[in-house]
Amino acid sequence: MASSSSDGSTPGGLLLVISGPSGVGKTTITRELQRRFDAVFSVSATTRPKAPSEVEGVDYFFIDEARFDRDVEAGRFLEHARVFGRHCYGTPREPVERHLHEGRLVMLDIDVQGALQVRQAMPSAFMVFILPPSESELLRRLRDRGRDDEEAIQRRFAEAKREIETARVSSAYDEFVVNDHLDRAVERVVALVEERRAKG
Repeated sequence: MASSSSDGSTPGGLLLVISGPSGVGKTTITRELQRRFDAVFSVSATTRPKAPSEVEGVDYFFIDEARFDRDVEAGRFLEHARVFGRHCYGTPREPVERHLHEGRLVMLDIDVQGALQVRQAMPSAFMVFILPPSESELLRRLRDRGRDDEEAIQRRFAEAKREIETARVSSAYDEFVVNDHLDRAVERVVALVEERRAKG
């Protein structure tokens, strides 16, 4: 077995944390990284009900609150949070450590608060924050998605600005990548990951 991955530094394996506000292009970037590196996308656990279209162990691990609380107490999550005061979400530690031992690139797409917890749990994780080119461009992208009314868009916009500011002052992130052009942003993150993996 490879050396301990308790700090995220198992030889060959790398834990990559990607964060960024809604509308910044994280999903597209992470999908391309997954394809390029044959990366493992970490599956979160949640206490929310399973939707009919969702698959256990693929979309989420669906567990009840009592099990979630036991797992938190036992230290089985790299990070966890209660979202909107209702349902709990967390990143199970065991699958991440197993894939790191196998030398895989493991990706987490999580918010800043979760990333801060991961930084504590696995100090050698590689943290990348995706930024919009400007606040006005982020607002335009949120509107162009056509998912929300203007009140919800403004709420997401205010939340995004707070998240960016928290990320900047937290010292948790190794790199900030501006997504002013999607292909360039993908290539930049790919190059950063390759460089980090080469260092071992």
